[in-house]
Amino acid sequence: MKRVWILATFISGTIVGSAAPAAGDAQAGAAKAVVCQACHGANGNSVNPEWPSLAGLGADYLAEQLKAFKDGKRNNPVMMPNAAALSAQDMADLGAYFDSLVNTGLEADPSYWKAGEKLYRGGDKARGIPACMACHGPTGHGNEAAKFPALRGQHSVYVVKQLNDYASGARTTGPNDIMQTIAKRLTAEQMRDVASYVQGMR
Repeated sequence: MKRVWILATFISGTIVGSAAPAAGDAQAGAAKAVVCQACHGANGNSVNPEWPSLAGLGADYLAEQLKAFKDGKRNNPVMMPNAAALSAQDMADLGAYFDSLVNTGLEADPSYWKAGEKLYRGGDKARGIPACMACHGPTGHGNEAAKFPALRGQHSVYVVKQLNDYASGARTTGPNDIMQTIAKRLTAEQMRDVASYVQGMR
């Protein structure tokens, strides 16, 4: 309850209207992001491997995920109450702000990233797994128009958790459920390998 109250003090205009929000304003988002920094870092680069870095993740993707938390379509005990206070404009502004920040990158585990690179770039035909770069780009910068997030420099621990959530059905991606289908075909080792690779991408 306290989290929601704190968030509400930083967010203006939390009543959701019927009109579509204007384009996100990164400057407005910076003022609204104060409470987010406790988990996601002052510059959008999280220091906790269980919490995602949001810097450069994609403005529309971030706004969409906040809406999913608000609507209860994505389950997280911390994010759901925080997102409940946000208007559509708040979400757009926060998305624009975090997308304007630079992901500073991390280091890949030297034991696994080579296998992860092979999977990311070439997929696994035998298991029916397409190359990750087909959607997330050859350098992990994502596809903003399609709302496919950037993966470069993301914590491997967080990535593995999301892949397992997709595989179990705990997390969904919308009408086509592409990530659920792919994640179910990945072995635990493949999840570990590709997560290590994207963690080290710049």
